[in-house]
Amino acid sequence: MWVLQMAMLMGRLLLFDFSATEDWSGWEIQNDGVMGGISSSSLQKTAGGNALFAGSVSLENNGGFASLQYHFPSKNIVGYQTAVLRLKGDGKRYQFRIKENLSDRASYIYTFTTSGDWQTLEIPLKEMEPVFRGRKLDLPNFSADSIQELRFLIGNKKEEDFRLEIKKIELE
Repeated sequence: MWVLQMAMLMGRLLLFDFSATEDWSGWEIQNDGVMGGISSSSLQKTAGGNALFAGSVSLENNGGFASLQYHFPSKNIVGYQTAVLRLKGDGKRYQFRIKENLSDRASYIYTFTTSGDWQTLEIPLKEMEPVFRGRKLDLPNFSADSIQELRFLIGNKKEEDFRLEIKKIELE
């Protein structure tokens, strides 16, 4: 009960607002080239100051994914229960991923489908499932007190172009 009361007093924890900062140096692309694939993607700034993660997923050479990741010093997230994403996609499915520690093998993922319009997604952290290399692990869902990585990933087992505009990532 005390943790819930503290979270309510704390409001939202801003993890990143692309339109409010010029320093995006913690963000980087990581595509399937790490395993021989040839998918391509980029991170660009839109006229409105948001992030545009766009590219093309290829299945050649055992590839099939593109991702945008953000590493940062550990953030205490005690009391926060929901990730709130403000974004605009292209009608395709994406994954939002988090890691407690950069050294962890597992990522905790939540899959969502974009509508083509601006959306505010509310993702219960406790619904984020542990995966490693696309396979669900026999571990409990996310319940950590800190995080060090955020990631957006597209990997729908098909060749496709994609476009995901991201404004803000917060916890509440």
